[in-house]
Amino acid sequence: MAGTAGAPGAGYDSSVSTASEIPDPAAVPHGETDAARLDRNWAEMLQELRVTQTGTQILTGFLLTLAFQPRFSELDQFQVDVYLVLVVLAALTTALALAPVSLHRTLFREGAKSQIVAFTDRILKATLVGVALVLSGSVLLIFDVVLGRTAALVAGGTALAVIVGFWVVLPLLAHPDRTARKRHGR
Repeated sequence: MAGTAGAPGAGYDSSVSTASEIPDPAAVPHGETDAARLDRNWAEMLQELRVTQTGTQILTGFLLTLAFQPRFSELDQFQVDVYLVLVVLAALTTALALAPVSLHRTLFREGAKSQIVAFTDRILKATLVGVALVLSGSVLLIFDVVLGRTAALVAGGTALAVIVGFWVVLPLLAHPDRTARKRHGR
């Protein structure tokens, strides 16, 4: 089903469902209005927010339950400190992931779509940093409890490196300017 003029995603097929069918960004018509582009950007961010919010809420819930487990009293001071830092980070990351909802509610129908999109972009980037820290910190804590400090530092560092690889390096390598240069032998 093709998008209609003025609708989010105007000018390209919005029924695309698989990664191999995603249209090339160059295929989006140059005649897209600023309002249509903002609507499309907001719709794309909402999808990202849904995934991020669910993930941060699950992570936070997981961390909150740990303190009520029988073995929690066996944690050493380092493990308790890491745990508490992770709980605070997870709560802040969850709050950050939910911030665009409040922003949108407050500025709804105020003609501030461009500000909403710009702030949400920054908020999503900060949220991803928080998620990366909570994920790698959780790996560190679990490995520390199960295998010891050295294994924990290696596993936590490796998890963070893998996340940075997938979330930062891969997008840079896949950037359209970079892939276009590769195709043309530059």
